[in-house]
Amino acid sequence: MSDQNLEAKLKQMLKQEKIQLWNPPFSEDSSEPGHQHMKELAERFSPLLCLQVEEVGGALEGIRQQAVNRGKGNKTFRETKVATLELLLPRDTRKDDKTKSLLETRLDVLVQEVVDRIGEEYGLKYIKLILNGKTLSVDQSLDQQGVKNHSKMMVLKVSDAEWKLQLSEEEEKKKNQKESLQRTQKGFQILSERDGSEDSSPFLEIADQRGNPLKIPPQEKKALILAMGFHEKGRSLMKKKQFDNALCHLLQADQQFSRCGSALLASVDNFAVLQLDVVWCYRALEALSCLDDGRSRLQIAEDCFLRCYGERQQRLLMIKGNTGREEVLFLRLHLLQSLLSYIEGNDAQARHQLSKVEALYSRLCLDSEKMDQLMSLGFTEREARLGLRACEGDLQEAAVHISNQRQEREELKQRERKRRSRRSEVISTLTELGFSRTDAARALHHADGDVDQAYGILLDSSGSAQATNNNNTEGCVEQLLYLGFQRDVSEAALRLTGGDVQSATQLLLDNQGVLSPELMAESPSSEEPSTSSSNSTEDSELVNEVLEDISRHEEDYLDLTLEEESELITTMKTYLSRGHTHTV
Repeated sequence: MSDQNLEAKLKQMLKQEKIQLWNPPFSEDSSEPGHQHMKELAERFSPLLCLQVEEVGGALEGIRQQAVNRGKGNKTFRETKVATLELLLPRDTRKDDKTKSLLETRLDVLVQEVVDRIGEEYGLKYIKLILNGKTLSVDQSLDQQGVKNHSKMMVLKVSDAEWKLQLSEEEEKKKNQKESLQRTQKGFQILSERDGSEDSSPFLEIADQRGNPLKIPPQEKKALILAMGFHEKGRSLMKKKQFDNALCHLLQADQQFSRCGSALLASVDNFAVLQLDVVWCYRALEALSCLDDGRSRLQIAEDCFLRCYGERQQRLLMIKGNTGREEVLFLRLHLLQSLLSYIEGNDAQARHQLSKVEALYSRLCLDSEKMDQLMSLGFTEREARLGLRACEGDLQEAAVHISNQRQEREELKQRERKRRSRRSEVISTLTELGFSRTDAARALHHADGDVDQAYGILLDSSGSAQATNNNNTEGCVEQLLYLGFQRDVSEAALRLTGGDVQSATQLLLDNQGVLSPELMAESPSSEEPSTSSSNSTEDSELVNEVLEDISRHEEDYLDLTLEEESELITTMKTYLSRGHTHTV
């Protein structure tokens, strides 16, 4: 980081004095340095930076070489259309931090070709390419996805486990870490379509900060659940220090959040926390210098926190009664802002942000004796940590606060159990009138719990279905064909959705117009009843798999031990202690 800091400061000084190192007298015709002029420049700058002449001279020469190479690259690109790209390789693959890894390529080639070249040259088996926080698709060209001459791309290594599928050897070569992403997406899609009508069937409810269910349009709810699902999976991988794989899932979460309405994103802090987690992964992967969107993500996070919590967190105080637990998010936000400011050469701003961090850290770093005392009372480590932070370290208040929270949580569970029990009773009543349990649950969901309205919906749907069933099937298929889907998958989608065109369309869109062999084979009227049972078992396994990554505690994302943060604070203080007497 110190090298990046020095380079940023020197570039700023060169810009202020309008010095162009790639031109004479600093560079000769043969691109060799003008030694005397470079030495004089180093001698003039070194006292301003409180650094040795040799260190400043080496950094200046590095900047000069970059500028010369960039000029050559521009000329090559103009003449041959061959671009020069800078690669940020995984840490264990880099030769050293000072030497830049460059790749020359045309921009109209497929990303897969570039991936193969990088993999062969650096001995990397499974990789992804990231440009400005977005994963590049291997089946599209570089220029189609915004890659330009001199673009900086992050090379993300993916573990073998994410790539290997239990399929044939021919197919296995084509597989990548998408299996994990696809399984996560499918699992949360199943959950997003459940409404809690079956007591034995797990489902997800989106609630406000008090735990009360929120009413959200179905499509937004589905996107939000998928986004939150990918986020939870990513956070689970972050805890295991698997930052490469975590980043893949976090970027998928970011993509799903973009499908939610801005009003919804403004009312929940999940999106802001995701931005922090993405930049925290960049930090862990030492990729901050490569990606320009770190700063913008932190700004998005800060703006979102202001909207959700209020200018002085007064809205959060009104909802929760305290703000101590959320302060860990601001600690991480200001710490990352300090790190970025330092990398950009702005030491003054970095120190300003770090002072905020240290003030927060002193309040949030807990007394181990108080933690032990609370845990001896039967509270968990998480409860003790969150309780003490909520009550600013007051032991007695924390004990009362945790007990109250437990009681509130139990009351919320009781209300939820009663609600589900009542719902189940109503569905049973409708079932006794001759309707299927699935239809009854769906009607009650659309009727927002009103029994009479649900009964009316069921009567209308059964009457219209009887009248139009025979004539409508082919018409529905034709509609799907008109939208560009194949006949076999259109017919299968209609079978799976009971002939509902809108649901069938959504199913095909969700699966990019391709249904798995299992879904294609599934049919409610099939002579093979085991298919439905098999799919049900597979769905249950998928749901259980993704639920493992969801914390049972709604404030798990606030439960930071601050160990990683403490290490970074120490590192930042060490770097900023250099040249502390002078601000550039």
